Amino acid sequence: MNLRMMFIISSFKGRYFLFLLGFPDCENFVLTKCNGSITDNSPLFGLDCEICLTSKGRELTRISLVAEGGCCVMDELVKPDNKILDYLTSFSGITKKILNPVTTKLKDVQRHLKALLPPDAVLVGHSLDLDLRALKMIHPYVIDTSLLYVREQGRRFKLKFLAKAILGKDIQCPDRLGHDATEDARTTLELARYFLKYGPRKIAELNLEALASHQELLAAGQELRNTAEIVYQPNTSVLECLDLMGQKLLFLTREAETSELCSARNCQTIKCLSNKEVLEQARVEIPLFPFSIVQFSFEPFSPNLTEEMNKRMRIKWTEMSTIYAGPFSKNCNLRALKRLFKSFGPIRSMTLVLETHQPHLCIQYEVLEAAQLAIESLDGILVEGACIKVQRPVTELTLDCNTLVNELEQDSENRGTIYLSGVSETFKEHLLQQSNLFLGLEAVILPKDLKSGKQKRYCFLKFRTFGSAQRALDILKGKDWKLKGRHALTPRHLHAWLRGLPPESRRPPGVRVIPPPSEQQALQALKVDHPKIAAWRWGRKIGKLYHSLGPGTLCLILLPGTKSTHGSFSGLGLMGIKDEEESTTSNMCS
Repeated sequence: MNLRMMFIISSFKGRYFLFLLGFPDCENFVLTKCNGSITDNSPLFGLDCEICLTSKGRELTRISLVAEGGCCVMDELVKPDNKILDYLTSFSGITKKILNPVTTKLKDVQRHLKALLPPDAVLVGHSLDLDLRALKMIHPYVIDTSLLYVREQGRRFKLKFLAKAILGKDIQCPDRLGHDATEDARTTLELARYFLKYGPRKIAELNLEALASHQELLAAGQELRNTAEIVYQPNTSVLECLDLMGQKLLFLTREAETSELCSARNCQTIKCLSNKEVLEQARVEIPLFPFSIVQFSFEPFSPNLTEEMNKRMRIKWTEMSTIYAGPFSKNCNLRALKRLFKSFGPIRSMTLVLETHQPHLCIQYEVLEAAQLAIESLDGILVEGACIKVQRPVTELTLDCNTLVNELEQDSENRGTIYLSGVSETFKEHLLQQSNLFLGLEAVILPKDLKSGKQKRYCFLKFRTFGSAQRALDILKGKDWKLKGRHALTPRHLHAWLRGLPPESRRPPGVRVIPPPSEQQALQALKVDHPKIAAWRWGRKIGKLYHSLGPGTLCLILLPGTKSTHGSFSGLGLMGIKDEEESTTSNMCS
C-alpha cells in the first residue's frame, strides 16, 4: 500500500521530534526494529548519506552514523546495484577510484543499521527524508534540522549556514572535494541538541532570516563587482573571464585534436584515446568544474549526405504541415471549404482527392501551426452535414509527429509565443491601442510575402512568460477579435534555416508528398557503418551524459556547417538548461 509523506512536529517532555510516518513508493523499504517508547533518555544518532546518479536514479554511496557523544559508530562506502552515471563528486566526494574496491551493498548497510540502532533510537539529519529514501528504510522517530530551523515561506537554510550561524563552525570547506558525511552527521546532531536545549524563542532572537539575507546580498555584491571588472575590459574572451573570476575550465578531447584551449593557463586539458573514453571521463570530471568543454571527433559527413539530410528535413516539415480532411459529399461547396481551411492560416496548395469512395481534401499549409490548429479544431466535427476526420498523411516521417509537436510546444523559444490567423493590415495598431490587455508583450512578428511585400494574414506574438501568452490567447480568440490561434511551434531561426536550403530541396506548391524509400533502400540505409546510424547512436550517448548532469546546468551543443555544391550550409547551435529536480536540489542544499 502506498504511504503518504506526513510530518508531525510534536513536543514530548520538552523535546521536539519529527515523526516520519512514511512516504510514496516505499513498499519495498525496510523497517528498523525501533518499537520502543520514547523518553527523555532516548539516544540521538546523527545520520548523513551521500548519493550518486545511476541508470535507475539516486542510489547510496556512503552512510555515516554518529552517536550523541560525537563518536562515529558507522561510516561505510556502498557500491550501488546499478550502473553509475554520475558520482556527484563535488557534493559527495566519491570518485570512481574510491568506490572501485568497495563490496558493501545496500542490503548489508540495512542489516547493519537494524542491528546497531536501539529500540528507542531517534535519528537526526538535515533533509532526513532524502537520507532515508537513499537507505530505503523507514524509521518512526526522527528530527529533521532543516525543519527545526525553517525559513520564511517554508524555505530551508543550508546546513553550512546553520553550522556557522548557530555553532560557529566552518564545514563543507571549498578547498575540500565534496562533503564529509561524518562531519555533516555530527553537525546535525549538535544543531538538534542546541534547539532542544534553548528552544524556539532563542532561535527567533538570532534572526537567522535577516542574517541569511545579508549574506546573500554580500555574495551577490561580490559577484557583481567581479562581473563589473570583466565587463569594463574590452574584447575579453571567455577564457579570460573565467580566469579573472578565479574559475577553472575543463577541456576534454581526443589525442589527435589540438586547440588554443590546451595552452590556456586556467584550463585543465584531458586527452583521451577515443570518443568512448571522452564520454566516460566527462561523467566523472564535469561535476568538478564550473565550466566544461567536451569535444567529440567524428569523420565529416559527405556533402551528398548533408544535402540529403537537409532535403529530408524540408520534406518532413512539409508533410507535417499537410493534412487530409473528409469525407465530403460529391456536391460539396469547394469555395466554402477553402474559406474554412484558410481561416487557420495561409494555404500553399489544396487538392481534391477523388480516388476514395467519397471526396477528400489534401491541404498543404505554409506554417505548421496552421495545420495543427486545423486538426485540433475540425477533427470529428460536422461540416456540410458530414462528420469529417482531419489528419496528417501517415508516412515514415510523420510517425512520431505527435511527440515532435509536444516537444516543439515545450521548447523555450516557443513557450511564450502564440500564433494567430486572420489578422488584418491594421492589426498591429489595434493591438497597440489595447496594450493594457496584453501585459508582458515583447514583440509582434508580422511576416510579409517575399515577392509582393504585402503583410500575410497571420502573425506571431512573443510574451515574457507562458502565462501572459495564455491570457492573451484567450482574449484574442474571443468574439470581438475573431481570430484563430494556438501556442507557437516553430522558432524564428527554423523559418530562416528552411528558407536558406538550396532550390532543389524546395517543392513547388501542389506537388504531392514524396513517398518513403522502398524496403530494400531502407534496409540499405540501416547498415551498421552508415554515418546517420552512427550519429543517431552517439546522439543517444550524449543524451545520457546530459541527463547525468546536475539540475540547472546550461548546455550548449555546436554543430559546424558544411560546404556543398550549392554553397555553404550554416551550422546549428542547440541550447538547453537541465530542469530542476526537487529532491536533488534539496539534497544539494544540505
